Amino acid sequence: MEINRLTKVLFVATMILSFVLVSLRGFDGVWYRYFIRFVLLFSYIIPLSLRVNLDMGKIVYSWMMSRDGEIPGTVVRSSTIPEELGRIVYLLTDKTGTLTQNEMVFKKLHLGTVSYGFESFEELATLVHQYRSNENPPRGRTLSKVKKTAIYCAFEAVKACALCHNVTPVEPDETMPSEHAVVTYQASSPDEIALVQWTEKMGVALAKRDLTSIQLRGPDGKFLVFDMLQVFPFTSQRKRMGIILRDKSSGEIVFYMKGADAVMSQIVQYNDWLDEECGNMAREGLRTLVVAKKVLSQEQYQDFDARYSQAKLTMTDRAAQMDSVIQTLEQDMELLCLTGVEDKLQVDVKPTLELLRNAGVKIWMLTGDKMETAICIATSSKLVSKSQDVFRFQEVSNRREAHLQLNDFRRKSDSALVITGSSLEVCLGEYETEFIELACQCPCVVCCRCSPTQKAQIVTLLKKYTKKPTCAIGDGGNDVSMIQAANVGIGIVGKEGKQASLAADFSITQFRHVGRLLVWHGRNSYKRSASLSQFVIHRGLIISAMQA
Repeated sequence: MEINRLTKVLFVATMILSFVLVSLRGFDGVWYRYFIRFVLLFSYIIPLSLRVNLDMGKIVYSWMMSRDGEIPGTVVRSSTIPEELGRIVYLLTDKTGTLTQNEMVFKKLHLGTVSYGFESFEELATLVHQYRSNENPPRGRTLSKVKKTAIYCAFEAVKACALCHNVTPVEPDETMPSEHAVVTYQASSPDEIALVQWTEKMGVALAKRDLTSIQLRGPDGKFLVFDMLQVFPFTSQRKRMGIILRDKSSGEIVFYMKGADAVMSQIVQYNDWLDEECGNMAREGLRTLVVAKKVLSQEQYQDFDARYSQAKLTMTDRAAQMDSVIQTLEQDMELLCLTGVEDKLQVDVKPTLELLRNAGVKIWMLTGDKMETAICIATSSKLVSKSQDVFRFQEVSNRREAHLQLNDFRRKSDSALVITGSSLEVCLGEYETEFIELACQCPCVVCCRCSPTQKAQIVTLLKKYTKKPTCAIGDGGNDVSMIQAANVGIGIVGKEGKQASLAADFSITQFRHVGRLLVWHGRNSYKRSASLSQFVIHRGLIISAMQA
């Protein structure tokens, strides 16, 4: 950008200088021939070799980045913008898999009346074993009349976690010795793998899964077999997934569902503990999932299946009609449990963020998690220091509420801003310019409950209003739109696949590599390109002066 601007200035200077020299000679005769002659002589000031030299230099910079032993695995997918890394002002980062390792560890289970933590999981496993061995309550139609003891609630919660997912067990290789043979799990989300691995430790293991059935192995070694009638996969719009199963032994049809508390709280039966416990787990930095179920009669399922099949055959608005049919089941569901999963920070995240802040880079974190979880991760990663004030932008739904919150925020513009996706949508719709100007004054911004579209929108608005180079970094498919909208996109090869890595300009393996990529390679590339362009331009000036 600077070189293009300088080239325009030099072109204007060439024209003016040529005109001045013609004026000194006089406008007698064919003066325009002399003007063209001077323009051609001074054209060396803007040498054509400048662009070629810069492109060759960028190839060398890219090669140096990919060969750096301190950031192994780095892949440069765009060799035309390495110096842009040294001009970054705003860094927008995802949380899960980017600042964190995306390695989930099951930490807590809450049943409403009792909570089980990492230290008390053995007690929970004992309750599950007792249910299967000695204290099985009657099945079938008498189930709703049975007093739901702690043993029954514990087993139902563990069983629901073992059934409601998209995990597939992978049998070990037959050539492997039996003592080393371990069943592994495959799934699109590490959260689901963490749940299934935890249920296996509790005594309810996922033994087999195919297109039509699921088999669980209980603590007594006996198998529980279920027919899969319907599966509703998780989407970023629905923020929940569901599955309808039929127990082969009893014929009972059950609809299991799990999802984010923001949507599940409207689906489950009334309770007085879900919101409070979700907040408590989020403050501990845990990712929460709400698990619920609903027993269906044969007539109810047949009616649903007919309507759902009809919706799938619709030619217009098929997805919307299918979703509306599913929503008829998502009412008055029985709340089983609340789960808490921990996602650990990546190595050297704290010093990397500190290095970038000292270099003048403003860091924004955009995540789809709850506000409390986002604040906890931002504090633990030192994105927000413990002594720094945090302004929590309250939920707003109209222009007036947004105006009042913006006025409060204006008085605390030196604080870190935390805002939800719903409030962000209202502010950008009503006060787009004012909000961006205030947010840019903050040392740090955390946007939680953000959709992929909102992430890309924030990047676009920063580029539009600040005119500063932006960099977006993520690791999953939901970060691709944000990465492609930024001036520079960096993708991390993580557990969510290579979608972000393939869509980005630069691919790395760990977040800590961003520090060296921006501060060392980006700065050096920028300085070298500036020195090279100045050398070529000055060389052209000398040649032009000699010829003139």
